[in-house]
Amino acid sequence: MDVQAWTYLIVGITFALYIGIAIWSRAGSTKEFYVAGAGVPPLANGMATAADWMSAASFISMAGLISFMGYDGSIYLMGWTGGYVLLALLLAPYLRKFGKFTVPDFVGDRYYSNAARTVAVICAIFVSFTYVAGQMRGVGVVFSRFLEVPINTGILIGMGIVFFYAVLGGMKGITYTQVAQYCVLIFAYMVPAIFISMQIAGTPVPQIGFGSEAVDGGGYLLDKLDGLHQELGFAAYTNGSKPMIDVFFITFALMVGTAGLPHVIVRFFTVPKVRDARVSAGWALLFIALLYTTAPAVATFARYNLIQTVSNTQYAELPNWFKTWEGTGLIAWMDKNSDGAVQYVKGDAFQGKPEFTGQTGELGQRMLANEPVADNANELYIDRDIMVLANPEIAKLPAWVIALVAAGGLAAALSTAAGLLLVISSSVAHDLIKKQFNPDISEKSEVLIARISVAVAIMIAGYFGINPPGFVAQVVAFAFGLAASSFFPVIILGIFYKRMNKEGAIAGMLAGIVFTAAYIIYFKFVNPAANTPDNWLFGISPEGIGTLGMLINFAVSLIVSKITPAPPEDIQELVDSLRYPKGAGEASSH
Repeated sequence: MDVQAWTYLIVGITFALYIGIAIWSRAGSTKEFYVAGAGVPPLANGMATAADWMSAASFISMAGLISFMGYDGSIYLMGWTGGYVLLALLLAPYLRKFGKFTVPDFVGDRYYSNAARTVAVICAIFVSFTYVAGQMRGVGVVFSRFLEVPINTGILIGMGIVFFYAVLGGMKGITYTQVAQYCVLIFAYMVPAIFISMQIAGTPVPQIGFGSEAVDGGGYLLDKLDGLHQELGFAAYTNGSKPMIDVFFITFALMVGTAGLPHVIVRFFTVPKVRDARVSAGWALLFIALLYTTAPAVATFARYNLIQTVSNTQYAELPNWFKTWEGTGLIAWMDKNSDGAVQYVKGDAFQGKPEFTGQTGELGQRMLANEPVADNANELYIDRDIMVLANPEIAKLPAWVIALVAAGGLAAALSTAAGLLLVISSSVAHDLIKKQFNPDISEKSEVLIARISVAVAIMIAGYFGINPPGFVAQVVAFAFGLAASSFFPVIILGIFYKRMNKEGAIAGMLAGIVFTAAYIIYFKFVNPAANTPDNWLFGISPEGIGTLGMLINFAVSLIVSKITPAPPEDIQELVDSLRYPKGAGEASSH
């Protein structure tokens, strides 16, 4: 069978599995819809958390970014991994003990304020929509290549699948679907990595392979890649080019952003006890580490194979995968010197993203309407999001392995998208309708509103997926920055500082997210031409500004809380009890 037939078969089987689980685990109450009845075993919750957390950005984009950025790409690896440890150790058990359906629910009750709850709802929805846009884009990229449909059609297919199991099953359905999705995605990530490691480095362990000597001789693989990079005008693969302050701020924004992401936090509300929250966090860390320790190897293998395959190769002699991806618009070639060969060196081949004329050149290449960039010889455009997906094809692996990667990419994107959509729906149905506008609403009506909210959220997410503001991982990086500047301080202070009051929390959240969002929007949408290190505040890029937003949030929160009345006594006692060991095995009821 060819790649497409295998893709239909494997993706079809996995989708049937997800839908079957959704029907089997259909939610019947608000507690099942929001927190899966709080009865998920720790091992299953660890797998679901890993799938929820490892999104399209982790599966599809992260290795692609490291592949192109080299050492600088490690900020994603360090930030996301460190953030999960921070979340598992510092936040999850305490939030579980507090025992609420959502993060806005925690903020509203801890700060005894519906105004604080509303600000938290707005932040949750804002962060979730920013994040989910990247997931839908990832779904579209996978479908466009492997089902040979336009990216926008791929996004519509993904919307339909998520709609079915998120609306029907709620958190209960999503949890058990994510367990299956974790199994699919980790298998799909590891199998090609093991094959390619054996091809290039002669060892089946990718984590060892990328630091080993290449089987074709010439020394260590990373040394050879450094040499290839420098020959083509790039910085050495193992050297960074970003300023240290920007590396620090981006890494920290990703760390605290991870710790504040509402769709991950809510996963710890689905286990029976506080102890189970700690145990499931440990399992999730193990499951996540499998992929994250493999990603640098995948990035190195992909970069090495790509350069060896395309650089100075005649277009007519390129393998089929190149022309197939060119058909999706995610690879483009402009023959600047008319020699018929692909020149791949440092610099942009042309201005902007590819705009195809609809005509083909004499060699069969898709012709471009873009203006060429004259100050370099580069002729190749490669979308970074394709590197993991194209890697098995570049390495000439069997068709079933290529199809398996497609299924894994879809599992990663859909699992995170479903978790985010549930955060949006619970924010609307529970935190706005139930807690503020209609406290007497029946359970049946609340679940109905939650399901309608999911449906509306999917349509909006699909729109953002069709009109994305950047690469998948970059869009997700913005979401992390927004989460860092809004949720992280209010949660930390809510747990560890009993003097923090509602006035401080509200002022801090607003100051943090408005500053961060304004900075990102200005440089990415209003004046992208100014998005250079010379114009950045203290040399901090939009991807790292969430750290500064978080510091502003902390400062404003503490100052405002000092000059306004202390919280009521019962709230201060509640905060004390959160950290008190007695009763740590039990959690408050929802």
